[in-house]
Amino acid sequence: MTTGLTYNTYVQQICTMAVLQWQEVSGVVYPVDYPAEPTNLQYNPSQILFPQMITYAENRIYRDLDFLFTSVSTTAYGLSAGNRQIVVPAGTFVVPEQINLITPSGTTDPNAGTRVPLLPTTKEFLDQVYGSALSANWGEPKYFAPFGDFTFLVGPFPALNYTCEIVATFRPNSLSAANTTTFISLYLPEIFIMASMIYISAYQRNFGRANDDPQMAMTYESQYQALLKSAMMEENRKKFEAAAWSSQSPSTAATPTRG
Repeated sequence: MTTGLTYNTYVQQICTMAVLQWQEVSGVVYPVDYPAEPTNLQYNPSQILFPQMITYAENRIYRDLDFLFTSVSTTAYGLSAGNRQIVVPAGTFVVPEQINLITPSGTTDPNAGTRVPLLPTTKEFLDQVYGSALSANWGEPKYFAPFGDFTFLVGPFPALNYTCEIVATFRPNSLSAANTTTFISLYLPEIFIMASMIYISAYQRNFGRANDDPQMAMTYESQYQALLKSAMMEENRKKFEAAAWSSQSPSTAATPTRG
């Protein structure tokens, strides 16, 4: 199994590569710029930088790889008769992937009813065809369209109350002293380190022309991109989106030549 990173070993790795000092206080490793008392650690610039560096690195990886494990479903939201909106709280998920209407009306468990997938469309289509709340436009919804990041419109207007199953991508909690391991830190530690070093390059080298090393961030970026390719292929294999929509890696030897 991959030797992953915990929060403490991550901080130690970054401090080693960025030539920073670190010390352990009550079982937690902290970066320090200069020898400092534990009570003053929160004022060290490098420690203030670390949470945002983790955010930068994780968000890049989540967006680039589109992990299978970040897709979840929820039935916490639904439709009320005569109201075409599904509203979810801000921050519930990032990308909506699918909305299923659960029938018959009143069924809250998708496995106890029938999932009816709503087809994605545009707000313009819904406004043109089902733009009025008149009873003539009421029925069982067939379509949905995003309207803002946290609101969805459906058509026709629901004639009854329905539970909806929303399948969407979410953002897991970031690596921190309280959340000591994540999927990325355990299974993609090398990519995590490279992405982090891209961010910290600005802090580490942009002190002026005499000390600037413009190649530092570019070197880490090239390593990140090289590692990303193989990780992306592996993630595609998990989703059966690899060669020929299979779970197999492309094989040059097994590819027939053109006649």
